[in-house]
Amino acid sequence: MIETAITRAFGLATPIVNAGMAMIARPPLTAAVSNAGGLGTLGCDISPPERLREMIRETRAMTDGPFGVDLIGDFVTDAHLDVLIEEAVPLAIFFWTLPTAAQVARLRAASVAVWMQVGSVAEAKAAHALGFDALIVQGAEAGGHTRAEASTMTLFPRVRAMLPDTPLLASGGIADGRTMAAALVLGADSVWCGTRFLAARKSAAHDDYLSRVIAADVGDTAVLTAYGPEWPDQPMRVILNDSARAALGNEDRALAEAAGDTAGTVEMDGARVPIPAYSAILPTRDFEGDIEKTCLTAGQSTGNIAEILPAAEIVRRMTEEAEAALRRVGLPAMKAA
Repeated sequence: MIETAITRAFGLATPIVNAGMAMIARPPLTAAVSNAGGLGTLGCDISPPERLREMIRETRAMTDGPFGVDLIGDFVTDAHLDVLIEEAVPLAIFFWTLPTAAQVARLRAASVAVWMQVGSVAEAKAAHALGFDALIVQGAEAGGHTRAEASTMTLFPRVRAMLPDTPLLASGGIADGRTMAAALVLGADSVWCGTRFLAARKSAAHDDYLSRVIAADVGDTAVLTAYGPEWPDQPMRVILNDSARAALGNEDRALAEAAGDTAGTVEMDGARVPIPAYSAILPTRDFEGDIEKTCLTAGQSTGNIAEILPAAEIVRRMTEEAEAALRRVGLPAMKAA
């Protein structure tokens, strides 16, 4: 058994956490990861507070295990925090924008652990000063919104050296037991995996999206700012489908040429909603349209993912492979403080 500060804090069987991917990490995936002994994370994205409450209750109906809620800082309101506290969610994770010291203190006073995802040394320093319980260190390999200044292998050791006593999770490029073991040897207390759980059976991604993840190799993604009129000019790592290739090196022209076009529609709050060209809205299971015109967030680990698996099988395989890899380097019973 791999025991770390994170497994002890939440009573986990293994130090694996799924990323709270916007529109993808919904209650079925979150609960499946928690039921498998990891820590499930629910993506709040831009959901209003009452929809967040519904998703928390849906998740709790499917698992007795702990789980967290991932919040995009720019879209968080005090009402979202009210929901987390009222529903006694054990963990809140902030992404992209630092919360205020008062927000962190309020959650912690209500016995809600608080994590922050960071992509640079400076951001890690700023987050540490706010008193987070743990930090997620996101390397440049990661999919979706990213502003990481270096690869996981480069950035994580720097942050670990700076914060030797802070629980840290490694993110970016981690999709199997070998990469999990590497993160643990670097000093991670857990891994935070997005793309691997994107390609899980209870992921909310459309089948065509999943097919693109399986087909993509390590060089088939790129970081672009073209996607997202809903939240403009934010860098995102995406799979190179037709729309992404059209934008490579020509983002302004691609956006101008696609003005007024739509990629398809998705179901939102009981209504079918059009997805504008270059929208950051992902193609979920109920998507209808042209997958080549959509935003397909994914990390460079796509090349190391060969099949869609149940979340429980992903957790089991990663754990067993990591334990075997650690034994190969003489660490049969690795424990982290």
